[in-house]
Amino acid sequence: MQLHKTVNKPLKLIVLLIILSGGVLLGSCERQPQSAPPPPVPEVAVVTTQPQQVELTTELPGRTSAYLVAEIRPQVNGLIQKRLFKEGSEVKAGQVLYQIDPAPFQAALDNAKASLARAEANRPAIRLRMQRYQELLADKAVSRQDYDDADAALKQAEADVEVWKAAVESARINLGYTRVTAPISGRIGRSSVTDGALVTAHQPVALSTIQQLDPIYADVPQSTTELLRLRRRLEDGSLNQNGRNQQKVKLILEDNTLYPLEGTLQFRDITVDPTTGSVILRVVVPNPEGVLLPGMFVRAVVKEGINEQAILIPQQTVSRDPKGNPAVLIVDAEGKVQQRMLTLDRAIGDQWLVSSGLASGERVIVEGMQKVRPGASVKAVPVDAGRKDGAEPGNTSQPAAKSN
Repeated sequence: MQLHKTVNKPLKLIVLLIILSGGVLLGSCERQPQSAPPPPVPEVAVVTTQPQQVELTTELPGRTSAYLVAEIRPQVNGLIQKRLFKEGSEVKAGQVLYQIDPAPFQAALDNAKASLARAEANRPAIRLRMQRYQELLADKAVSRQDYDDADAALKQAEADVEVWKAAVESARINLGYTRVTAPISGRIGRSSVTDGALVTAHQPVALSTIQQLDPIYADVPQSTTELLRLRRRLEDGSLNQNGRNQQKVKLILEDNTLYPLEGTLQFRDITVDPTTGSVILRVVVPNPEGVLLPGMFVRAVVKEGINEQAILIPQQTVSRDPKGNPAVLIVDAEGKVQQRMLTLDRAIGDQWLVSSGLASGERVIVEGMQKVRPGASVKAVPVDAGRKDGAEPGNTSQPAAKSN
């Protein structure tokens, strides 16, 4: 029993020493400093801004209206004998549309002609009497009063002839008005009267209406705010309208299809509508196929001018602060991220036109914005190069927009 106790005591000492030596080694390992590897510099895809020439346009809603409109009304009273056109058809200027009963007007013309003939028959005898009195007056064979009466009778006879000439012409005109003709060429609408209807001269209800549709007008309102903004840009030189075809206007139809023929901006009205605060732009559009009808809704793409130094950036590069102000992240010459507040003009396709806030040659971050902050160092790669290498720095699914 004594021997067993003697053997276990050295074993216990050995185990104790092993435990103590292991603790010392562990403590020494914990006290040794560990050098962590530096974090990798994040990689972002950038696009470099370059000024370019951009033609600026504005899209304005409007409606079409006929180039010429003629409301057909009778100019004499009478009965409609015959309607001589097909409703909805094309008519030519001078074409007879309605025939009013001409009998009473023919009788009036014949009466005026007869009265004219009577007046002309009386005039020679009166003229001869006045001439004889003039000769006798020199010999004092007649009184001065008799001569004056003969002279007045001749003048009255001549006046009667002129009166009846005018009456004949008036009767001839009224007879002509019994044939109601088209004053213009165009498409005629429905007729408001039928054969046998009684009409009156200059009645308020038109017999029918003719509209010329080729060409056709497109009237589009433009706000005075936009008009003043455009004028300031032209004055400060940021826009110019010296390019070719600046007056050409494209139309977009109600079904969002582009009308194949371009119109021409004819004029800008000078009167502002006080209810809408806008002026009317009138565009003349060719319409040979009759696609455009009066009153149709269209959108006109009006050319404002050419910006020679436009800066465009992809729309996905722009973020908004809590107040809604636009901003972008750029990489400066030292490879650090900076935030720039912008003033945007408009969207052109999938890009923003920048009015102020960016200069030429600056690198705007397109992809990788989620993992960087202003002041951080980054590695900038061109967005196209990053895609060729198969890299997706920002893990975004939106492609970078290319300049127009």
